[in-house]
Amino acid sequence: MLFIGDDWAEDHHDVELQDETGRKLASARLPEGVEGIAKLHAIIARHGGEDLEPGQVTVGIETDRGPWVQALVAAGYRVYAVNPRQAARFKERYGTSGAKSDKGDAHALADMVRIDGAQLRPVAGDSDQAQAVRVVARAHQTLIWERTRTFQRLRNTLREYFPSALTAYASLELTSTDALELLVKAPTPAQAAKLTKSQITVVLARHRRHRRDQRAAAIQAALREPQLGVAAPVAAAYGAAATAHARLLIALNEQIAVLEEQVSAHFHAHPDAEIYLSMPGIGEITGARVLAEFGDDPTRYTSAKARKNYAGTSPITRASGRTHAVQARYTRNNRLADALQRQAFSALNASPGARRYYEKQRARDAGYNPALRQVGNRLVGILHGCLKTRTLYDEATAWSHHAALPVTT
Repeated sequence: MLFIGDDWAEDHHDVELQDETGRKLASARLPEGVEGIAKLHAIIARHGGEDLEPGQVTVGIETDRGPWVQALVAAGYRVYAVNPRQAARFKERYGTSGAKSDKGDAHALADMVRIDGAQLRPVAGDSDQAQAVRVVARAHQTLIWERTRTFQRLRNTLREYFPSALTAYASLELTSTDALELLVKAPTPAQAAKLTKSQITVVLARHRRHRRDQRAAAIQAALREPQLGVAAPVAAAYGAAATAHARLLIALNEQIAVLEEQVSAHFHAHPDAEIYLSMPGIGEITGARVLAEFGDDPTRYTSAKARKNYAGTSPITRASGRTHAVQARYTRNNRLADALQRQAFSALNASPGARRYYEKQRARDAGYNPALRQVGNRLVGILHGCLKTRTLYDEATAWSHHAALPVTT
């Protein structure tokens, strides 16, 4: 057996090679790309001998994606994606001074996969289609998060000099493209007060808004309401800042719509899409996000409990002496947790069984979020069974042992 610690950077990798006893066999700094991976194979061949099988080489690295990781997996090596937090805690055993070096990190990673390999999770062997879904689903969600942050900046800016805009465009939602276009057209209170009803109606018509005349009249009236103002030069400066945020939001809206089509296309091309869509509370986007984070490696989750633990929906127990507490998991995959929370919320209306199970948790004095998290935990277990048996979701089968529970009206 050979154990390799790989401390990666943007343009190079520091690696250390150890044998089963922890003896250092080699260390090197390798360039990123084909040249670097070829040199790594050569080092392994030189120290492993002709009889060494690829499965006898274990690599620890603090990432689970990228061409380098894919090349290691393709070579047949056992690759462990080490959580940076786990690696930092492991390195504390070497000293408390806080000293750090790339070579030292590579040494610690090699020790970690050699000593604690049984506690680590190997990189999943997801299919190419699952990886494609992951790329577009994460990009789509990241743009939505970025839109939310940009909107908060725009909202704070408007509150400082043009609060009536928040009231005027509330019926359209300020993140909508037509509201943003009106803001770009008239970014200051003085300019907005001069907007005519026909100018507003043209923008609303371009975006196919209903009741355009009534909406335009209400927006015009709100923009002409008296308000506390700032000096003209200050208002112009704020207007420039608001225009920049508004144009960025318009671009984000456009790209989010484009990526949403890509998410749908890649998701429907995956063979598991039908199973995911049969689950209650899941649509195309949520289903794609859940599939992207779970992956489709059939050997990754040995049981429903393992899938629930990875999802972060199952609770953890803290027991020490006379103290015994059951708590929610807060260290988890936030993208997956967000998608499962959305699914559980929607399932309360889509599935009578999920609603009964939720009411049962509330009857036990569980709060809203803990009860919803338990519904999500149950749905993850049902999903695991459907994927394992390659069957679609069935309401009667999934909640058969909860059928006698009454539903609170």
